[in-house]
Amino acid sequence: MDLPVAPPAFDATTGPGPHRRADRGADVAAGCGLVFLELAALAVIFGLWALSGWTFDPAETATTDPLWTYLAAAGGVGVLALVAGLIAARAGAFVTVATQTVVAALVCLVAFGGAAAQSHEDRVCRDMPSASGCRGDERP
Repeated sequence: MDLPVAPPAFDATTGPGPHRRADRGADVAAGCGLVFLELAALAVIFGLWALSGWTFDPAETATTDPLWTYLAAAGGVGVLALVAGLIAARAGAFVTVATQTVVAALVCLVAFGGAAAQSHEDRVCRDMPSASGCRGDERP
């Protein structure tokens, strides 16, 4: 004898959408680790920029490199922070999302501030090439 089969009851744990959260300890560890690595990368990037202005030749006047390439590298770190934040949001790791949002905002602030400063320096060097900090043999 065949009995009718009832349809399955509604199960809210299946289907699209976030239904689980990441482990809080792993979330905090991932957030802190990513922030540490990103800040270390930014320190290396801008440390290399600062070192570009050093020379051990007393007869040579040292000027730092233009910031544009270093700002592009810092922007790459910001994009990686944004991608990590999006992945963490999909996994339900809200601490990591918050830390990556802060890092991305910090990188945006540094990039826009650095671009404004470099643009101002380029304008000054274009108007008066003999100004302090301008390279006399190169045009920006």
